[in-house]
Amino acid sequence: MTRTHLVAGLALIASLAACATPETRVRNGLMSAGLSKPIASCMADRMVDRLSYAQIDKLSRLDKLRKRDPGDISVNEFVKRTKALQDPEILGVVTSSGLVCAVK
Repeated sequence: MTRTHLVAGLALIASLAACATPETRVRNGLMSAGLSKPIASCMADRMVDRLSYAQIDKLSRLDKLRKRDPGDISVNEFVKRTKALQDPEILGVVTSSGLVCAVK
């Protein structure tokens, strides 16, 4: 394999990974916050369509929502902690997504 082929292959892999990044990042962040994998997957799917990248980034920086095992936190507790961001749009999306996903 030539160096050109290797660089082209790496560029292709990077571009494909970038396509899946927002939802995957949100899902992994929600799981890191302690939500179970099914709830995190469902909420991530809804949240990436309703929040801007800046709002998702703001949510990911909430220190109280880091480094927990999946399933350690309830949707209700996650919503309570999200209130600290003082962003009504984020809170509304998190609340509605959590409710819909918890009922599924």
